[in-house]
Amino acid sequence: MLETLISSKTRVKLLIRFFLNPDSRGYLRVLASEFGESTNGIRVELNRLEAAGLLRSNIGGNKKYFEANVSHPLFNDIRNIILKHIGFDKIIDKIVNNLGELRKVYITGSFAKGLDSNVIDLIFVGDDINKEYLVSLVEKTEKLIHRKIRYLVILEDEVKTFVEEKDKENILVLWEKR
Repeated sequence: MLETLISSKTRVKLLIRFFLNPDSRGYLRVLASEFGESTNGIRVELNRLEAAGLLRSNIGGNKKYFEANVSHPLFNDIRNIILKHIGFDKIIDKIVNNLGELRKVYITGSFAKGLDSNVIDLIFVGDDINKEYLVSLVEKTEKLIHRKIRYLVILEDEVKTFVEEKDKENILVLWEKR
């Protein structure tokens, strides 16, 4: 879907990288390595996104680091489009809202770093989650979004220890009970 609106595949990768996890940062050479693309192609798109105000940069040592501009008026809209492109909206609709005593859902792995992947790693936090029902929902959702979902179910009192082991670029809250 997103590729039909934005013709540059590099730009789509950069938007996913920075808007999926706004805490992530990156610089030219690492981004080129992550995406398997030339530094020149990445540089052109980074400059365009920075000129549009969607990304901001700062210098650290001899590197120019980029990150999402969370204060941009379109930040939330673009982030929602990215979440829909990946299929997270369907995950929430199909899984989260029908599981029982669910408290939080975290994304880990590639998507938490802002990298596109065929596998979505999720952590479900709650005390009384119907695991059989979860398995059937995961299977249905995988078919719907055409991605594999790996998941872990942990108790609410275990979450603090688990989250502390991850740095903020490797874990992202997808959903939280309010």
